[in-house]
Amino acid sequence: MDLAPYFKSIIDGDPAQVVICDMDDTIIYMNAAAAEAEAKHGGFALLGRDLKACHSPKSREAIARVKAWFAKDTANNCVHTFYNEKQNKDVYMVALRDEGGTLIGYYEKHSFRTRDAAPFYELS
Repeated sequence: MDLAPYFKSIIDGDPAQVVICDMDDTIIYMNAAAAEAEAKHGGFALLGRDLKACHSPKSREAIARVKAWFAKDTANNCVHTFYNEKQNKDVYMVALRDEGGTLIGYYEKHSFRTRDAAPFYELS
């Protein structure tokens, strides 16, 4: 069974930004939430571009350190990289590995802290 469409649907339906990069820091995928959040920088036009081009030298150095940490041990898979007080969200870098545990890339995940006040199971 090909699970790729299911995983793509999970990422595309996530209201938080998800940006996926390969080991060369090339943006290979971003969901609609990420494209909308990065609209002023080109949105979906960022696909195929170097993630580091959007970051300061200090951030580029941090990305390289995290990638090296991911590569050091298969247990090193997630690091909290930033808290955005204005948006009340945490940002994480998460390792992506193939079935053998080899590091193949990483993604940036935004997680909002604001409680969802929508009624449970509201279907209307």
